[in-house]
Amino acid sequence: MRDPFGKLLLFGATGDLAQRMLLPSLYGLHADGLLSSGLTITGTARSTLSDAEYRDFAAKALATHLPDDRKDDGQIASFLDRLQYQPLDASKTDGFGELAAKLGDISNGLAIFLSTAPSLFEPTIEGLASAGLAGDNVRIGLEKPLGFDLASSREINDAVASVFPENRTFRIDHYLGKETVQNILALRFGNSLFEPIWNAAGIDHVEITVSETVGLEGRAGYYDDVGALRDMVQNHILQLLALIAMEPPARFDGTSIRDEKVKVLRSLRRIAGQDAANLTVTGQYTGGASGGKIVAGYAEELEKPSRTETFVAVKAHVDNWRWQGVPFYLRTGKRMTERRSEIVVQFKPVPHSIFAERGGVLQSNTLIIRIQPEEYVRLLVMAKEPGLDREGVRLREVPLNLSLEHEFAGTRRRIAYERLLLDLLEGDPTLFVRRDEVEAQWDWIDSIRAGWDSADVRPKSYASGTWGPSAAIALTERDGVTWNE
Repeated sequence: MRDPFGKLLLFGATGDLAQRMLLPSLYGLHADGLLSSGLTITGTARSTLSDAEYRDFAAKALATHLPDDRKDDGQIASFLDRLQYQPLDASKTDGFGELAAKLGDISNGLAIFLSTAPSLFEPTIEGLASAGLAGDNVRIGLEKPLGFDLASSREINDAVASVFPENRTFRIDHYLGKETVQNILALRFGNSLFEPIWNAAGIDHVEITVSETVGLEGRAGYYDDVGALRDMVQNHILQLLALIAMEPPARFDGTSIRDEKVKVLRSLRRIAGQDAANLTVTGQYTGGASGGKIVAGYAEELEKPSRTETFVAVKAHVDNWRWQGVPFYLRTGKRMTERRSEIVVQFKPVPHSIFAERGGVLQSNTLIIRIQPEEYVRLLVMAKEPGLDREGVRLREVPLNLSLEHEFAGTRRRIAYERLLLDLLEGDPTLFVRRDEVEAQWDWIDSIRAGWDSADVRPKSYASGTWGPSAAIALTERDGVTWNE
């Protein structure tokens, strides 16, 4: 293991992400002995707290968000001893000197995790530089959103690059820290079974679904300016698509893997003009039943009318040799039937069925990679039902299951941020997003949004607790495809 940096600085240290994910993740690394003994963790935010008050704040966050089997009073106490806090208004550079004084000697290295509003990125970078907190032994992790479109993303990236070179910049997409997402690489490139047919000759289509049952959940101000396409497709879904569609990298390292991902993202066929109306579907949830409860519609939660989409489905294509003609159906939405993140790879049928004359009906093989809430890989294959076959051959689709939860039952399932925070501390960029990836993603997304504007695309209503507007069904069924539900 590479030696982690000596100090970690958390911006947004009193926010929701810190409470739910960052502090529990850092505690998990601490409890498992993966943090160097001398590592200190400094939190900073606008709230005026002392070190002791921040430790109390962190203790409450751990009490709320840690699973019971991970709570150990001794480990929690020793973890809290690592914590200190410095109040800071990141919009003003004059407070960064006090922050630097609080951190003290950073000669053993400083890792910074920046989880703030995008409007604070530039002044924060300037403040870090002015206080001597941006030297060669400092690296920075950036939490999304990294911009609102390509232009704003470039502005943020330029501001960061003026102080931190690319090799010390770690852009975070927490989906890449999930074990099942990392297992896509193991599945594809660690087994000889799939790669020979992982192309247009063997695959009919691919579906990627990221569905949520929640509504605005207190994010009204942010979400109404963003919508589902920017919030979920631009980052999580396009990263999943890139991992599924990428060419085999030469080696398992950050440069090789990200080189192949960006080739996929640059090969996405642009969806512009009238194509945006024909190849995408947008929706907005209305009132309905979700989780056994009656819930309000988006406009009711927002308390005003809105044209922001809470659902989007897209028919995408990757224009390269491997994937020519293979559609990638992407969808995401809020207030849907169930919480689910999965990739479905539908293989093409066998070229000739020897069972047809005996009444046997074949289904094409399907590979399902479930990311959440369960974690599994399931391959649906055809098998013969037991019997004498006097009235014909009976064939049935049966699953071959690899449940990561069951197969690795003795291994603790880690929060995605545990892996990402440890990689940030150790300087491994493999699971982070490079600037050219982010900008390729925004370029594709911006063309869709421009097409929506020119074609005056408005979200279609769908009831909470459903799988989205009926037009999303038509998007696939006109190709003879049905969403996996």
